[in-house]
Amino acid sequence: MENWENINAVQRVQDYIVKHITEEITLHGLAQVAGYSPWYTSRIFKELVGKPPLEYIRALRLSHAALKLRDEKIKVVDVALEFAFNSHEGFTRAFSQQFGMTPKHYQKGTPPIPLFMPSSIREYYLIIKKGEVKKMEKTKNNIIFTQVVERPARKLILKRGIKADNYFDYCEEVGCDVWGILCSIKEALYEPIGMWLPENLRKKGTSVYAQGVEVPINYKGEVPAGFEIIELSPCKVMVFQGAPFNNEEFGDAIAELWEAMKEYNPELYGFKWADEDGPRFQLVPLGERGYIEARPVRSLKQD
Repeated sequence: MENWENINAVQRVQDYIVKHITEEITLHGLAQVAGYSPWYTSRIFKELVGKPPLEYIRALRLSHAALKLRDEKIKVVDVALEFAFNSHEGFTRAFSQQFGMTPKHYQKGTPPIPLFMPSSIREYYLIIKKGEVKKMEKTKNNIIFTQVVERPARKLILKRGIKADNYFDYCEEVGCDVWGILCSIKEALYEPIGMWLPENLRKKGTSVYAQGVEVPINYKGEVPAGFEIIELSPCKVMVFQGAPFNNEEFGDAIAELWEAMKEYNPELYGFKWADEDGPRFQLVPLGERGYIEARPVRSLKQD
């Protein structure tokens, strides 16, 4: 049985670290946030998250710093100081150890790198640890918004699994580093997605579910090792967006939207499902915007 006092304490520490990522953070300060001794705070944090607090902070700072170098014209030394490194040299050493290249080299070419994108420990134990999104017996009848969006011809950088047909099995097969790499791709048209690939986009012996990011059709950048790149034709997708939710209820939010999608008839609005036109995909569930998922459609007038 999970110890929710410890889980909630570690969640408070995670939230504190994100809020103060550019400031000095001490183990003593984290212990005050957790409500335990420094020794016990460090112990439960490593046990639940997989890294000691200071290692976690350093990895997260370096990932934030990498995005700053990727997206802004800024001096390496200024980024080092902003993220609480004492010197340019110390930052360069740490960055090189984390990503296998100097920050100057990264800033020049911005190749894909494995950013550290940790999950909320509370969400992990509420959903991922359970291994499934629970099926609701009855929805809450919240409003779900829909709109049809045009997707241009584009390319998709993706990493396939083996047998996975859902997020949880995919994470078991592929691991946790995929998302950080996808988030690092500068040329991305949109945010990374989890997706269910139609049969015409799958390869024999690979999974239905995969993760990827869409890039321009003329993308000439690097494809990370173990990933591949494919072309996607222009298509329309019907986007479903649920109501905002409390973070601990995001499993219910997903299940509710799935129930609504199952009952939805696009023909009432002049469309039909067109799953062969592209992947059905989901965005990261964020409470403030609601859960978002999209499925390809075609206009009935095209027939």
